[in-house]
Amino acid sequence: MEQRVEDTISPYRTFSRAEWATLRDDTPMTLTSEEVTRLRSLHDRLDFKEVEEVYLPLSRLLSLYVNATQRLFRAQERFLGTEDIKMPFIIGVAGSVAVGKSTTARVLQALLARWPNVPKVDLVTTDGFLYPNAILEREGLMEKKGFPESYDLQTLLRFLTDVKAGRRPARAPVYSHLTYDVTPNQWVEVDRPEILIVEGLNVLQTGRLPKDGKAIPFVSDFFDFSVYLDADDDVLKAWYVDRFLTLRSTAFRDPKSYFHRYSQLTDEQAIETASSIWERINLVNLHENILPTRQRSDLILKKGESHLVEQVSLRRL
Repeated sequence: MEQRVEDTISPYRTFSRAEWATLRDDTPMTLTSEEVTRLRSLHDRLDFKEVEEVYLPLSRLLSLYVNATQRLFRAQERFLGTEDIKMPFIIGVAGSVAVGKSTTARVLQALLARWPNVPKVDLVTTDGFLYPNAILEREGLMEKKGFPESYDLQTLLRFLTDVKAGRRPARAPVYSHLTYDVTPNQWVEVDRPEILIVEGLNVLQTGRLPKDGKAIPFVSDFFDFSVYLDADDDVLKAWYVDRFLTLRSTAFRDPKSYFHRYSQLTDEQAIETASSIWERINLVNLHENILPTRQRSDLILKKGESHLVEQVSLRRL
């Protein structure tokens, strides 16, 4: 069978799930089945086998990247004659709404924190860097919540700069999924971790480059490695609708929930409402902003309808 031209020039090496699983080598499994269950998000199908076959090989790969980055950092120090504070290794996790970013980020955090040298591994989500609802409403952006323009990018960039510079502690705002808003005067403190995982919809997003060549930092400039979680549009929509139906009978029932008004919908009404939100907001954001960043990632995890990773693509060096 003749190889396609686009395959020969692809910047990625692509592995089937079975091929990728063999790359675990002798990486030990440090999580119990009960811990894996606790790490799983709503409607995710993460199980013990998924961690063994997908995330343990990734943990092994990341250990190689971290060690290589540390050696390069020390070599640069010798070259410059400096003694800088050791910089943390930052991992970005990107992908659509409902694709399972939170689960992947938590699993990676749990596995990396149990490496033999027991590194300090922190996790932040970019939800906290959304503008408060009051600002979004004033600017007419509530229908574009999650789009790049709905984030306080400068605050996020300052946070990542502080982390990379070893300033202690760096503070990230807290977001409440119950109130659907940033929580005033609450912070997550990140105090010189060896590894930081940053999870969010648009963390691989870039902007328009200035014609004068002025340096414009992007969030992804701070990443040492990035993971993109991928799935087909129809699959993502089905997962989003299923999650909405579950939340309707659980979290939405809380009177404090921003979405409490949806708790009384019938099944038919809930499906129609969720489908409308998906088509009007999340699908547009996916096609305009998130999916175009997929090829900027170091690793792509492609999920099938079962929620399980079926294919892995690793960027060539």
